[in-house]
Amino acid sequence: MRQDKVFAIRWASLYPMYVKKAEAKGRTREELDQVIRWLTGYTPAGLRQQLDSDNDLETFYGQAPAFNPNAGLITGVVCGVRVEEIEHPLMRKIRYLDKLIDELAKGKAMEKILRG
Repeated sequence: MRQDKVFAIRWASLYPMYVKKAEAKGRTREELDQVIRWLTGYTPAGLRQQLDSDNDLETFYGQAPAFNPNAGLITGVVCGVRVEEIEHPLMRKIRYLDKLIDELAKGKAMEKILRG
């Protein structure tokens, strides 16, 4: 999928897929939200507001209050690509979250997922 198409995906349409993935592996929506908030700096109310909006991924990440400075510690492969090697800043942010959700679904401890 081309990057511009990925960036145009609505956050509110993607979030339920993240919830489903986490819950299918015995994790909770609260844990998922904690991971998202750690990465983006959204408050619980801010995250709810994003879910109620029609924002795409570019806007969701663009409006993130405080992208975690420890996000650079996230490494590994997502969709066959090493996240630390992704050059486009927005695509890297999107893949950081994908990697964290993969770790959550694989049962990794929250302390290890939330680096630093």
